Amino acid sequence: MENVDRVQPPGWVRVIDNLNTYLTQELFGGLKSIKMAWVINLHKFLTLFIVASLMVLFNNYSLAAWVYLALHGTYGFCWLLKHFAFRDTKWEVKVTFGGAVFTFMLLATYWVAPYLLIASALQPDQAAPSNGLVALCIALHTFGIVIMTSADCQKQYSLKSQRTLITTGMFARVRHPNYLGEMMVYASYALIVQHWIPWIILAYWWTMVFLVNMLIIESSLSRYPGWHSYKARTSMLIPWLL
Repeated sequence: MENVDRVQPPGWVRVIDNLNTYLTQELFGGLKSIKMAWVINLHKFLTLFIVASLMVLFNNYSLAAWVYLALHGTYGFCWLLKHFAFRDTKWEVKVTFGGAVFTFMLLATYWVAPYLLIASALQPDQAAPSNGLVALCIALHTFGIVIMTSADCQKQYSLKSQRTLITTGMFARVRHPNYLGEMMVYASYALIVQHWIPWIILAYWWTMVFLVNMLIIESSLSRYPGWHSYKARTSMLIPWLL
């Protein structure tokens, strides 16, 4: 039973959450027969081949293109490995055909970054990323995957044994380490591309999807004893060092 002092999310969060739910799960109505996980996994699986096809199409086999292929391509298969090892039950929800198409098209916006990077071979004035920037992106990407996967694993098995507030491990200083890790991963792609458009796309995802989801989650978690003290000593995304 929920506590009476459960913190309700702001009105604008509820409006956007309802809109997101309609667009991704109920668009145009009809039978809900497609699992959201199928749509997401298809996108993750195709990413490696999309990036490789762009390299062939634009005849761009630069170091930056190969590094991007290795990063974004392997991330898709890391996601699939995570799904089959300890799948997130929230992606098991069934959606309409319209919702599935909308979700896939929304996820496809992540492919704008590799297009801009690899098609830049047609633009002589486009500077290649420096070796230092490439190294930074690899490091950011690696830390991001580790943080996201570790947090998802801890959450999955903690909730299997007991549905309670998770305040240890990856969640000891950050309330949403899984979102932090995913943001680090996609930030590494935008950095290596060196273009403003991927940041606009990420701004949409991080505010209209990630932030809304985090605030909805925090509203749900606020029903557990100890939530207020846990929130007071942690941050939403960036960990306090002291």
